[in-house]
Amino acid sequence: MPLLQIDDGGFTLDGEPFRLLSGGLHYFRVHPDQWADRLRKARLMGLNTVETYVPWNLHQPRPDAFTTDGGLDIAAFLDLAAAEGLHVLLRPGPYICAEWEGGGLPSWLLADPDIRLRTRDPRFLAAVDDYFARLLTPLRRCLATEGGPILAVQVENEYGAYGDDTAYLEHLADSLRRCGVDVPLFTCDQPADLARGRLPGVLATANFGSRSAQSLAALRAQQPTGPLMCTEFWIGWFDRWGSHHVVREPEQAAQELDEVLAAGASVNFYMFHGGTNFGFTNGANDKHTYRPTVTSYDYDAPLDEAGDPTEKFTAFRDVIAKYAPVPAEAVPPRGPKLAPQAVTLTQSAGLLQCAEALGGAVDSPRPLTMEQLGQDFGFVLYETALADAGPALLEVEQVRDRAQVFVDGLPAGVLERENHEHALALAAPRPGSVLSVLVENQGRVNYGPGIHDRKGLLGEVLLDGEELTGWTSRPLPLTDLSGLPFTAGTGASVGPTFHRGVFEVDEPADTFLHLDGWTKGSVWINGFALGRYWSRGPQRSLYVPAPVLRAGDNEIVVLELHACHRSRTVDFRETADLGPTEE
Repeated sequence: MPLLQIDDGGFTLDGEPFRLLSGGLHYFRVHPDQWADRLRKARLMGLNTVETYVPWNLHQPRPDAFTTDGGLDIAAFLDLAAAEGLHVLLRPGPYICAEWEGGGLPSWLLADPDIRLRTRDPRFLAAVDDYFARLLTPLRRCLATEGGPILAVQVENEYGAYGDDTAYLEHLADSLRRCGVDVPLFTCDQPADLARGRLPGVLATANFGSRSAQSLAALRAQQPTGPLMCTEFWIGWFDRWGSHHVVREPEQAAQELDEVLAAGASVNFYMFHGGTNFGFTNGANDKHTYRPTVTSYDYDAPLDEAGDPTEKFTAFRDVIAKYAPVPAEAVPPRGPKLAPQAVTLTQSAGLLQCAEALGGAVDSPRPLTMEQLGQDFGFVLYETALADAGPALLEVEQVRDRAQVFVDGLPAGVLERENHEHALALAAPRPGSVLSVLVENQGRVNYGPGIHDRKGLLGEVLLDGEELTGWTSRPLPLTDLSGLPFTAGTGASVGPTFHRGVFEVDEPADTFLHLDGWTKGSVWINGFALGRYWSRGPQRSLYVPAPVLRAGDNEIVVLELHACHRSRTVDFRETADLGPTEE
């Protein structure tokens, strides 16, 4: 592979002037069987490069465990990019933001109660150094200097919005070099943060989606010579629960792109293809109010969530063609979709009744956090006995993030972090009634100081002003549902319930699962975690990748936390519903 050089006048590739025309494509948000398709479409839009983050939290779920299996086989992704003739910009973090759970930082770091993330805290740096060594040593063959596709590697991510410790960035750069990274390094920051986030001797780049001339001028003011590059050219945006679906007009985004390219700058579309926050991997923001991100990461990108070209694909390709050759091949057509069908879920299993099949309980005086339990995602079920019968006021110091409260298995109310709720009235029918609190991790904060986001019930839990003690904390990661004792029945369910059904597929194809009439929960198909649904919207369907399905019988399991459709029916349809585009 050719080598990228950074000169005063710009980028060169093997001595020839070069412009990076790149697009964001996160391998961990796309089913691995679909990587080749998305990479081919990147080339067809006129891109010569793709960019990907690396999610530390998925690759290293525990300090002593590191995985690159299946959908995390980053080397296979890089090889497919090279086979398509694409270069790669690698952004390994350690922090990635990305609207991803915890900004990609492993939750086990937070088991240490006073660790300071994204700093020179020795505990954090030791973990980062270990992560870089495990990730990058096997990937050295993928560097351009070794004939691979990786042209450049990013140091941290928008650090100027978080801190200004140059020594911290220097440590990360040195760690990358010790791991054999001998291609150019770069940083990226929003224009106002460039001075705080840049590292002397390392290429600085800017992130923006509008006011391109002004943003590039701010970059040039900080970096008088060298290439101009927008590492995150925001052509869409992400959605949060309870808001609307954010879109950006293709014509306006294309006009902004034209301005960037006319200035001679390189660009990386954020995103070229957004993909999906499968399972429980979405992040959240907390600027005084907690706001979790939805399952879809469609991002209003040139390829939609199912990998089909949108209007932006053609609009951007036309602009790129003014500045660089684009392939003569036609714009790819929309992929095949499964024929619509309704599926009735005929079996069920109550979560509270079956909790022992999902995880073991740990005894402690106070509720334990997810991090203390060694848990990344999912739920925790907390239980204790109430000594007295009668009405009482339950107060929780901190709910992270959504707590459903039950007394002897009957719903007593919900406490939501998003609504700043800490207390509710309940009534115990008898002495010794069991208080159960099911807490959902709705996504760790991925931006700002809120990344120190521990989950579960934090601090004291009081009943009429007296602390409740003698708790069991049961982690429910929901990674294996095979032990659930499903039984047939169509009666009304009380409390969180798993519902199971079987449907037949002739030939697998992409589809969209619609849950009209359901309230809130998560879905698995053939054991693959699709993600969360919530009737508050905006997102009202879940993307089902074709490779998740199989010819013949397929299993669907829906965990409904509240009230399900009266006939327990879900629908597979040919189109997505990501919600209204205006509030």
